Amino acid sequence: MRHVFLVNPAAGQQDQTARFAAMADSLHRRHGLNCTLLRTDGPGTAQAAARRLAETGEPLRLYVCGGDGTVHEAACGIAGFPNAAMTCIPAGTGNDLLRNFGADAVRFQDAENLWDGPAFPLDLIDCSGRLCLTIACNGIDARVADSVRRFSHLPLLRGRGSYLASVAANFLFRGIGQHWHVSLDGAEEEGDFALVSMCNGRYYGGGSCPVPEARMDDGVLHTVLVRSVSRATFARLFGAYSAGQYRRLPAGLIRVETPRVVRIRADEPFVTCLDGECFSSREVTMRLSEKRLNFFGPKGCSPNATAVSPPDFLHGCPGTGSPV
Repeated sequence: MRHVFLVNPAAGQQDQTARFAAMADSLHRRHGLNCTLLRTDGPGTAQAAARRLAETGEPLRLYVCGGDGTVHEAACGIAGFPNAAMTCIPAGTGNDLLRNFGADAVRFQDAENLWDGPAFPLDLIDCSGRLCLTIACNGIDARVADSVRRFSHLPLLRGRGSYLASVAANFLFRGIGQHWHVSLDGAEEEGDFALVSMCNGRYYGGGSCPVPEARMDDGVLHTVLVRSVSRATFARLFGAYSAGQYRRLPAGLIRVETPRVVRIRADEPFVTCLDGECFSSREVTMRLSEKRLNFFGPKGCSPNATAVSPPDFLHGCPGTGSPV
């Protein structure tokens, strides 16, 4: 079996390649593992490298060293290959995937905790032929994520500055909602929506948790629909939405459904964001992918560690938010 460290040297505040090389060397020396290290060198290269490794048919454990974007690319690369499994060693500015593992998230920082851990299949979202591991969002939340990415390239707007600039650009100078035709398993409704997001995982956007009962391996995808409201109302209710307390909000404003197929059509382009990777279109169709992703982690970990069940729904995601 090959153990490959796929490193994004641009992730985070500084190049951490030396740190990951030391981990690979340690696994080789202590356990006799066949370890190699590959570096990405731009958008798309993590997906291409992961796919090339999986296509060999050789048993593969892939250690993805980067943020959510690198994880997204690698997952797209190996999805559906039974011989390949991946894990994540965080290095980027965002690691929403690992939040799903709760207290075990910190154990992903060291490959020593990962190399012999169990592998388990995770569901994926198919969004018009593109794959998504955590949450596929459309609307105001996707617009903010897209603007953060664009503003972060400006020297004076890195980190928190890019987020604040994005919020200002989307909330102060643009409307909250867009006019869409939304179809849930063929039942269509037309109106102004702030967002429509399909959830496999529970976290996105740096820790927002819209649907706390979502589980990553049960074959069920939860879709949250939020109608368009005024800026003041959206700002007042966003804290409860972000904390997974949608049941405390007005039913006419927000609801969660579990359709198998969701289709959004619009006259004007809208932004879709998949694991933080954004694109614009006038139509998307979201459904459970036929492919699954083999993922491995520390012994005893669960991708559903923070998922809630009745009667805890009203409390939202653990450790987030407060009641409205």
